[in-house]
Amino acid sequence: MKTAVSIPDDVFEGADRLARRTKKSRSQLYSDAVKEYVARHAPEQATDAMDRVCAELGDPTDKFVSSAARRVLERSEW
Repeated sequence: MKTAVSIPDDVFEGADRLARRTKKSRSQLYSDAVKEYVARHAPEQATDAMDRVCAELGDPTDKFVSSAARRVLERSEW
């Protein structure tokens, strides 16, 4: 999708230098930057992804690991 945005000259110049240095088009650089910004500000997406992975893995309970984790948590200050 094409869009037009207004940004300060210094931001544009810095982005242009970075695009040349990384051998990316400005469009790709801006797309990557917005994608990263959105990901950082949408933590529920990371939680959803982790929930899906956990659901796929199931619940392989290891008694030793569970016991060790419980002991560590009991000694931890909340």
